[in-house]
Parts: sequence; structure tokens; C-alpha cells
Amino acid sequence: MAIPWQVLDRFATDNEGVLELRQRGPGDFLITLGPQILMNSRTQRSEIALGELGCRKLKNHPAPRVLVGGLGMAITLRAVLNQLSERAVVVVAELNPKIKEWCLGPLAELTAAAAADPRVTIEITDVAELVKKSADASFDAIIYDLYRGPGPQTDSRNDPLYGSRAIKACRRALKKAGVFAVWGENPDSSFAGRLTASGFAVRCERPGKGGYRHAVWVADKSVAGCI
Repeated sequence: MAIPWQVLDRFATDNEGVLELRQRGPGDFLITLGPQILMNSRTQRSEIALGELGCRKLKNHPAPRVLVGGLGMAITLRAVLNQLSERAVVVVAELNPKIKEWCLGPLAELTAAAAADPRVTIEITDVAELVKKSADASFDAIIYDLYRGPGPQTDSRNDPLYGSRAIKACRRALKKAGVFAVWGENPDSSFAGRLTASGFAVRCERPGKGGYRHAVWVADKSVAGCI
């Protein structure tokens, strides 16, 4: 008989319904928003791939600076940290303080307490606003691990995360040869086109070999690209 899910914590968001953290055994967690499953600790491959691909070029960097948009279960954050030196600085932008609380509490077992790593600063803020306020060439990598990725519904110019204006803001905030890595539900050629038009060299990875495979865009800032 299947073990039933237990609700560990829940809170009402301002406009999207009730967010819940559920568990049914060691290392087996869900985060749900209303009837929608946002994250499942048993399916981690695209989140791990996102962190690894976004920071692969930084393995030998003595003190990289990385921005992660979205904390989630901190699985991507752990993959990021595993690529970086002890002198790295990782800023995480997360909208919900409860998510931070969960990652420092019951979810810490999933990631060897990545959210509490001394290299990490978690800011309760909108990642798009943080990017806008950042100085030019602030980060070696920017990684977006948000529960809604780019897709056909995206406003190609004005979407605050995936529109052309937002992409150019990310490019400005990246250092020379920096990387912008983005998680998505499915490949989206329009998003890839906007990245290319903004001066990135782009590829879309599909982590895994079976089952449902999400998309991970890896956009390298090219020296000759436009600002």
C-alpha cells in the first residue's frame, strides 16, 4: 500500500493559491501550488543539469559570482555549488520567504544544506528586479530555475523574465564570456531566437534519455554581440 502524503507546511500566496510542502518518506517531498505539482524531489535531472551546465565553465575560476533565480528545493543550487570554488559568491533571488525556511529546514537533507552554505546569500526579491539593479558585468553566470519557463505565452518584448528587454538586461549584468542558463518545460524556438538576437551563442539541452525531458537553454555571452 502506498504511503500517504503528509502536509508539513502550507501558506496562501497573494494571488496563485495555496503552496504546500508534503512528505511521504525520507527524501520524498513535493511542493504543490493548488492542484499543481511544482517540484518533486524524485525527479531532479533537469535541475541538476541546469546547475552543472550553467557553471561548467567556472570550475577553475578562483572566485566566481553567480546569480540563481528561484530557490525551489535547492537542488539546482546544490549542483551550482558543486561546480564552484570555496571563494565563490552565490546570490539566490527567491520571492517566498517560506521557501527559504523549508530549504533551511526539512528540505535540507536533500542537498546537504545547500541553502545554508556560507557561499550563499538568499535575497527575498524578484530576480528580474535584482538583475535590473545590478551593475554592469556583475556575474559570471545567471541561472533561472523558475517554475514557469519561457513558452508560446511569453510576450516576446516585455515579459519581465524571458522577453527581449529582460534578456538584454541579463546580458548587461554578465561579465565577458558569462553564461545565462534557463530551465523550461519544453523547447521554445522563439526564446532561443531572442537570446541569439541579443548577442548570445545558444544551445538547448534535453537532459536524460527516457520519460518526460525538460529543456535547458545555455546562452554564452559572445564578445562581438550587441548590448
